[in-house]
Amino acid sequence: MIPKEIVNKMFQNDFFSQWLGITVESIEEGTCTLSMTIRKEMLNGFAIAHGGITYSLADSALAFASNSHGRQSVSIDTSINHIETLKEGDTIVAVAKQEALKNKFGFYTIEIKKENTVVALFKGTVFRSDKEWKE
Repeated sequence: MIPKEIVNKMFQNDFFSQWLGITVESIEEGTCTLSMTIRKEMLNGFAIAHGGITYSLADSALAFASNSHGRQSVSIDTSINHIETLKEGDTIVAVAKQEALKNKFGFYTIEIKKENTVVALFKGTVFRSDKEWKE
């Protein structure tokens, strides 16, 4: 399967990413770009986006980018740095970039931006199973 087919198959059953309102902007082997808009129900008690929102967007970008090679992959270690706050109506974009790909592991960085401003940096490691994506 090609990367777009894999991500479409994953997204059909990914109800959380659908709830977030994620749009897949681009997908190629080892990279993925996603976007979404912050909604009122995503805000915390400070009226800014809950940290889990940017984390979730980055996690979805990691999942799609790491599975784009055709082998089913799952995250085993992730971390995020929150740099800027986000408010209702802000549109953010996550770009996942593959840093290294080994037989059993993949290493990725995801940069989340609002316009030209970096709002969060995410790092993820995935385990690459032997199971292939099939049509």
